[in-house]
Amino acid sequence: MRGVSPLPPSGRLRTHSLATLANTVGSGLWLTGGALYLTRDVGLSAAQVGAGLSVAGLVGLTASVPLGGLADRRDPRTLRAVLQVLQAVVAATYLLVGSFPVFLVVAVLDLLLASGNLAVRAALIAAVAGPQGRVHAFATLRAVANLGIGVGAGLAGFALVADTHQAYQILMAGNAATYLVSAALLLRLPAYPPVAQPTTLPAPTAQAPTAQAQTAQAPPAQPPTAQAQTEQAPTAQPPTAQAQTAQVQTAQAPPAQPPNAPAPTAAARRVRPLRDGRFLAVSGASAVLALHQTVLTLVVPLWAVTVVGAPPPVVAAVLLTNTVLTVLLAVRLSRGADTAAPAARTMRRAGLVLAAAMLLYAATAHLPTAAAVALLLAATVVYTAGDLWHGAGGAGLAYDLAPPDAVGAYQGADGMLAGLARAAGPALLTLVVLDGGIPGWLAVGALFATVGLASPALTRWALADRPGAPPRQA
Repeated sequence: MRGVSPLPPSGRLRTHSLATLANTVGSGLWLTGGALYLTRDVGLSAAQVGAGLSVAGLVGLTASVPLGGLADRRDPRTLRAVLQVLQAVVAATYLLVGSFPVFLVVAVLDLLLASGNLAVRAALIAAVAGPQGRVHAFATLRAVANLGIGVGAGLAGFALVADTHQAYQILMAGNAATYLVSAALLLRLPAYPPVAQPTTLPAPTAQAPTAQAQTAQAPPAQPPTAQAQTEQAPTAQPPTAQAQTAQVQTAQAPPAQPPNAPAPTAAARRVRPLRDGRFLAVSGASAVLALHQTVLTLVVPLWAVTVVGAPPPVVAAVLLTNTVLTVLLAVRLSRGADTAAPAARTMRRAGLVLAAAMLLYAATAHLPTAAAVALLLAATVVYTAGDLWHGAGGAGLAYDLAPPDAVGAYQGADGMLAGLARAAGPALLTLVVLDGGIPGWLAVGALFATVGLASPALTRWALADRPGAPPRQA
């Protein structure tokens, strides 16, 4: 059973995985039945539902960095559990929706919490698994999440078959209940005190290489409190910095900042990732590759039915192929992406493989239906490999390029950019591919390949600006 189950052995990661499983069963319930509940039971129009969710999604992105930053200053386990309880309350409030204004308010609250919770979740993963295990943990939880969504979607099917007011009410109540179960499981984890804040302001802006040169002849003056990491994992400092004690640093080298320099304020820490241009460039490249998610969930289904002429059940087969392969391969394909340089190479591989998948999807346009369906499934296998490499590479870069005391805030910024790409994806890709046909597929493939090839160079540029970290070859 261990060979096929994505759940890890007993321990903290398994506890976190069970919490994720409970949460994503609810996600499967909502993703499968939420739109039908709002249209068939509440009586909203499809246009109202789409517009409300789009507006709520964009507003929700504003919570990513603030709540991620809060996870850097508070115990992320407790914070995530609190957010799960609040999400349960908001999810239950969908039962009271009877008009578009009420729906919009509830949806905005829901997606503010959901967006912020993703950043807090990323900070908790880093705390639970430590620098050497966080990408592995991220991949494990992704596999578990796909399993949970599949289970939830199957359970939602019963409500959709019944198609009654009572069935939809049970579905919504079930979604709310899964948040409470998840919160209870999270509280079985130990508390994780935040990494101590530096006592001096960090040296660097993206345009100040001279500040780095001033310390070239001496060990980097990392703040000694940055080594106060959680009890189960080492810090994410480079090996040379870890080998030095705070006392040796003080004795051998002058501080990079005046000893009485003020500590960063809460506001400064909150906007820190949004002023880190080199990090945003790397994260932005990952966000562009994240457009591939819209390809699978929206473009391929519409292409398969309207252009290829495949029967609708083929769409389910395509999505099921992706889900099963994700459960089976997510952890395996995440190996070797724990630090920035190898993660950048993984991103390059992801971009090229995703580009190849776009070419295969394009090739289905003029084939007989049976051959086109077989190629759709084969393209989805290739796509899934690129998808998983992108997830692992993106996680490795977002974690390793973040200062140890600002993981949550940087993850929030990374999630915000990915969210913007998801918001732009449906309109952009339906226009380019469904209206453009084969040339549109080729353009999307070229974009993915270009971004993938650019990722190592962008990462080298970002690493060159990291205080205390010598440039590494990507």
